[in-house]
Amino acid sequence: MIVSDSFLDLQTPSGPMRTYVYNPTEANRPARKDPGLILYSEIFQQTEPVRRLAIQLSGRGYVVMVPEVYHTRLPAGTVLGYDDIGKNRGNDLKRETPASDFDEGSRALVAALQAHPACNGRIGVVGICLGGHLAFRAALRPEVLATACFYPTDLTGGILCGGQTDTLSRAAEIRGELLMVFGRQDPHVPLADRRTIQAALEAAGTWFTWHEFNAAHAFLRDEGARYDPAAAALCMELAVDLFSRAL
Repeated sequence: MIVSDSFLDLQTPSGPMRTYVYNPTEANRPARKDPGLILYSEIFQQTEPVRRLAIQLSGRGYVVMVPEVYHTRLPAGTVLGYDDIGKNRGNDLKRETPASDFDEGSRALVAALQAHPACNGRIGVVGICLGGHLAFRAALRPEVLATACFYPTDLTGGILCGGQTDTLSRAAEIRGELLMVFGRQDPHVPLADRRTIQAALEAAGTWFTWHEFNAAHAFLRDEGARYDPAAAALCMELAVDLFSRAL
């Protein structure tokens, strides 16, 4: 499908949140409504690799919204670089931003998708790195029917929200299906943390699938030395399979 793109500024209690919208469009396509997806980015916000991922997902038949995760702290349209300056700034913002800002954002995104004229109201979420954690957290919302988390960070502790998150301990609240994907060579989610996450999901009775690849952190990002195109392509099919079944 051809994909059109636009942006809007969603109103949240903490201020406007710049959100990029990708919508399947085709001149001779029969009129229909598609499921909606929230795509949460890495700490760098909507970089070109994230934009390409959004287009790929939308081209499979989804209305995709990509929020700027640091909308309360950075001017609209800010993209951090894949360098030490960008990484350090992104991690500082990750530490400073309270969980309530992220939760307000997910509430606004769900409402915006359900009100979008091209969306059928069925909502899924996908996220990478920081976005994987935010996707897991968004899955706590009852409207979310399916969630794909790619190497989510800080679920077992860390710097997100100053270490003041309760996300994993609330796993029993998730009513939709989860897809959890990790790289075995990812230092940000080592083996012990992966086993803690898996055990928590089992104990909570969460409906989930679990996949580990011989890959490093950020192996989905189609830029840089850690990109694994074969694993990334397989992960895309896993996510689309989940969303096609659940949405």
